[in-house]
Amino acid sequence: MFLTCMETVTKQLVSWMRGHESSVFSISVHASGRYAITTSSDTAQLWDLDTFQRKRKLNILQSVDIQKVFFLPLTNTILSCFKDNSIFAWECDTLVCKYQLPAPPESSSILYKVFAVTRDGQILAAGGKSNHLHLWCLEAKQVFRIIQMPTKVRAIRHLEFLPDSFDAGSNQVLGVLCQDGIMRFVNIQTCKLLFEIGSLDEGISSSAISPHGRYIASIMENGSLNIYSVQTLTKEINKPPPPLVKVIEDLPKRKVNSGDLKMKVTSGRVQRPAKSRENKIQARILKQDLTGNFENKKNEFSDGLNKKRLQILLKGYGEYPMKYRMFIWRSLLQLPENHTAFSNLIDKGIHVAFLNLQKKYPIKSRKLLRVLQRTLSALAHWSSIFSDTPYLPLLAFPFVKLFQNNQLICFEVVATLIINWCQHWFEYFPNPPINILSMIENVLAFHDKELLQHFINHDITSQLYAWPLLETVFSEVLTREEWLKLFDNVFSNHPSFLLMTVVAYNICSRAPLLNCNLKDDFEYFFHHRNNLDISAVIREVYRLMDTTPTDIHPDSMLDVFVALTKGQYPVFNQYPKFIVDRQTQERERIRIRDDELDYLRERQAVEDMQAELDQQRVEDEAWYQKQEPLRKAEETRRETPLQEEEMMIQQRQKLAAVKRELKVKEVHLQDAARRHLLQLQQEQREMELRRLDDEIERKVRMRDRDIVATAKDLEVRRLELGSQKSLHEKNLIRNQEAIAKEMREDADANKRKVDLEDHMFHRPIGTDQTQNQKAQKLVEENLAKAEQACLNTDWRIQALHKQRCDDLHRNECYQEVAKLLQKNRKKEMEVLNAVMEGEAKKWEEAEEQDFHLKSVKKAAAPSDASRRWFLENEIHAQHPCHKVPRCQDEWVASGCLPRTSQLKDISEMESLTQISLNQRKTHWDTMEWDLMERVRNLRQRLATQARNRCQTPHLLAT
Repeated sequence: MFLTCMETVTKQLVSWMRGHESSVFSISVHASGRYAITTSSDTAQLWDLDTFQRKRKLNILQSVDIQKVFFLPLTNTILSCFKDNSIFAWECDTLVCKYQLPAPPESSSILYKVFAVTRDGQILAAGGKSNHLHLWCLEAKQVFRIIQMPTKVRAIRHLEFLPDSFDAGSNQVLGVLCQDGIMRFVNIQTCKLLFEIGSLDEGISSSAISPHGRYIASIMENGSLNIYSVQTLTKEINKPPPPLVKVIEDLPKRKVNSGDLKMKVTSGRVQRPAKSRENKIQARILKQDLTGNFENKKNEFSDGLNKKRLQILLKGYGEYPMKYRMFIWRSLLQLPENHTAFSNLIDKGIHVAFLNLQKKYPIKSRKLLRVLQRTLSALAHWSSIFSDTPYLPLLAFPFVKLFQNNQLICFEVVATLIINWCQHWFEYFPNPPINILSMIENVLAFHDKELLQHFINHDITSQLYAWPLLETVFSEVLTREEWLKLFDNVFSNHPSFLLMTVVAYNICSRAPLLNCNLKDDFEYFFHHRNNLDISAVIREVYRLMDTTPTDIHPDSMLDVFVALTKGQYPVFNQYPKFIVDRQTQERERIRIRDDELDYLRERQAVEDMQAELDQQRVEDEAWYQKQEPLRKAEETRRETPLQEEEMMIQQRQKLAAVKRELKVKEVHLQDAARRHLLQLQQEQREMELRRLDDEIERKVRMRDRDIVATAKDLEVRRLELGSQKSLHEKNLIRNQEAIAKEMREDADANKRKVDLEDHMFHRPIGTDQTQNQKAQKLVEENLAKAEQACLNTDWRIQALHKQRCDDLHRNECYQEVAKLLQKNRKKEMEVLNAVMEGEAKKWEEAEEQDFHLKSVKKAAAPSDASRRWFLENEIHAQHPCHKVPRCQDEWVASGCLPRTSQLKDISEMESLTQISLNQRKTHWDTMEWDLMERVRNLRQRLATQARNRCQTPHLLAT
């Protein structure tokens, strides 16, 4: 959704304003005319009307819609009303929430649909689908009255306060449009029905009241438009306002209940309250006072204000209250508000003299420029001299900016200013008013000769120190507040007050002016703001008004204040008409001459154009004749490329067909090459598998041969040991028999000797034999380990070579083989650890036996030595020449006969050897079974992959 801003005079589009997603049902404009609020059901947006850009946006919850958002009059507050009866007040500049109104009383709770606010922004009226009206006091933020409409009223469709010029914005009459199409006007203080418009047969659909409350425009349900005059409907709203001063009496404080707030509206004829005796006495006293003082009667205005009292109030406070300033100005200037006459001037449109006003006075605000253009055009249509007055925009601009929202008041204020405070300004037109400037110079010469002499010495005339202030009405040298304060005093005094203000401004600025020596400095001073107290200037003006002699006082040469006439504006001809007429005639003559010259130039241009057209026609005919054979030749040549293009198309189609065939053949060849390559890859993998099978078989055969050879060696060794055992047993028996015979001869001696010798020679022989067996066993184990390490190293080298040759598709298979190898290594380590543990146990047993042997030998050595010494001594004593026969210990020491412990060690070694062979055989069987199982699984996977590749060759190509 979007909004359009149109120019009412030119009826042209000014701007587009986009941002709403749903339809807009409410538009509210700020009192300054700068901002506007547009409201839809889901959002409200604040717009800057100078730039037509969105300033802020009010977002709401989806569950609560907006009822209405609008500006409060004469304030800077925005009131937002939602469908859940919540009402918030926001600051326009900062959009900070100022307050929230509480919930309405439960005894009269209604859903608000329509709202209305008085012109002073103090009272809010709200209604909905009920016959109750809630009146809120926005200053106290509470409901102060509930009005109950007649019982036939069930819903309220529209609310609007009736404006009044005498109530200072605190409107007392409220218009209520009900569901029956009748609009009832109620006094909210007395709660009485004043009058009503519309009927049940001819109901009102919508209604609007004019800004001044004089007319009511209503659109009827049958489509017609009715305009009502409020003055003829009732005289209640035309009574004069109450006096400004009222005595406020203190009332006992009590809590306001919702029941006390309700008041019923009584219909019927309006009755005025009866006047009491005290009121009559007061009326007589006022009447005597009025007859006794004719001047007060003269100063009384139609709206009840007194000029003398206003002047006293002004001298006491220095300025009028901001809230009532415009109302007081309208009363002081006695504006007639001639709507019809002003509309006639506006209907004449923009004056020619001000069509290009924006080029000379570039104003940022387009609205302000339009209002200034309309006001100046209305002044020019009112009097022709204003179309040639160069300083009129400077004179009217501050008033246009102040009254930009009410163009009628703006025009009448400027017109009143020109008639009264600009007297005799146009007698020397188009030159500045020499007579007015002379008055100012005479007054300045009387009050400050030194300053005037300083001006004369530096060639500064009144056109430089007085006229810039007059033609801009001090708007260039004063701020807004200072300017308003000054014109409060100007409009409240004689028209000569403005001229005295020029003199007072120069006198109050005499210090900086006496320091100026250059003309440019003086020009700058009177065209820019200066550090000057406006209150001091105003006091100086009143002093000059009182102390200036009568012969040079401007009030003796200027007329008193004259207001604009009501109905039609007066004729303004206080200017040299012959000069204006001469300028008008001169402009008319120049315009006629320019029109004649324009006509001659246009006629000459038409004749030249006609000649050019004739020449162009002849050239065109000749060109058409030349173009005919060229066209035929072009058609012939155009057909030739078409034929050639057709042939090219056919050839391209043939080439495309050949390309397609070649492409198909190429695809077939690629497919065949891919299949051949896959076949080669499959054959290579099969060869690799066969090579691996051969290698495995060779390894198995080598292992079997090694096992068989080892078994045979062990068997031969076992046989040798058996034969040696039997031989040793036979020799032992034989020797034992011989020794038994010898021992029987000398049983005791030989027995001790045998024991001694056996003990002496048994230990070294047993120790050497044990060491030899251990060394042999260790050598065999190291040999077995070396063979196993060689086999593992060869197998690892082959596996690594195989991994480098295989492609990515066999990577997973090799990972599985590697895992199996790791398992085999773990098993081998377990076997090796078991063997090493057995070896460690044997070494521990051997160490224990060796320790036992050493302890026995140490224990028997002394007795053996003593016994041997004793035996040798005995033998030598008995048989000095007899040689001791060789005993059994010597046989054992020489190695001819084995000892019983040696035979036992041999049997243990045979059993350990048999156990090692059995364990190694079991280990090789387990490795062979695992390896064969892995090879079988690998072969099956490769065969499956090859079969899948042969079936889907295009996937392999991809």
